[in-house]
Amino acid sequence: MKRPRVILASGSPQRREILERLGIRFEVGVSGVEEIVDGVPSEVVLENALLKAKAVAARFRDSLVVGCDTDVVLEDQVIGKPASEAAAREYLERLSGRGHEVFSGLALVGPDPGQVRTGVSRSTVAFRDLTAQEIDRYLASGEWEGRAGGYAIQGRGSALVAGVEGDISNVIGLPVGLLLDLAPELDL
Repeated sequence: MKRPRVILASGSPQRREILERLGIRFEVGVSGVEEIVDGVPSEVVLENALLKAKAVAARFRDSLVVGCDTDVVLEDQVIGKPASEAAAREYLERLSGRGHEVFSGLALVGPDPGQVRTGVSRSTVAFRDLTAQEIDRYLASGEWEGRAGGYAIQGRGSALVAGVEGDISNVIGLPVGLLLDLAPELDL
């Protein structure tokens, strides 16, 4: 089976790195779509992934377009990307000593016209009880910027985490297991 041309509908460096580590050759096509923010988290991430993939697929015919959206959810409330250091501090304080869920919606459009495959991945992340000093040090690193939930589990944020149940690549931002289930033609 010939591997299709793969287009990642995201500018996320984390998603690019995951595909690179898997040895998948791909190009990037950022969607620029306005994301949906309200609703049931698993449905919101799936709809956003589909919006991104379809927008990019319109520009890249005969390609497999990968759209993904990831959200951190605490007590059924989406915790997005913090707009400021103060917001990141609030997120980390709320997450401290608790578990939360991470949902990623994945949508693949193409390579055949009209072909759409979708799925949702869910992981649970438990945070350690964080001290004010640990939160201060993490915030000073700047790693929280642009990260759902205000942390990056693949970097310094791993020190905040007590454990993960489920696919850690989902928490990073691109659920590898789900991707390979939906796109066996990527045969690694």
